[in-house]
Amino acid sequence: MCYGPQRFLSKDELTPSRTRPPANDNAVVDDLRGRLAETEARLERARAREAELSRQLDEMKRFVSVMEILETYLKRRFLEQQEHVARLFSPGKKFNFE
Repeated sequence: MCYGPQRFLSKDELTPSRTRPPANDNAVVDDLRGRLAETEARLERARAREAELSRQLDEMKRFVSVMEILETYLKRRFLEQQEHVARLFSPGKKFNFE
């Protein structure tokens, strides 16, 4: 695979050299601390977003459950009304319009 003009670092380049001046080591440590802080902040935001999405999902599940209950009730009422109308208009019924 080609990743552009990048090259792989050698083992010597990955291992910190003890011949570097301490200021450079401090800069590396500071850089790593900054990157760690950024990563922790991103992780915290991701966890907060996950918690919010979980809350929204639970809310939507409750809503769907209520809608299913309403659907069942309305279907039953519709069938009852249908049966009632069918009984009213059945041929054996006599209407009294007084």
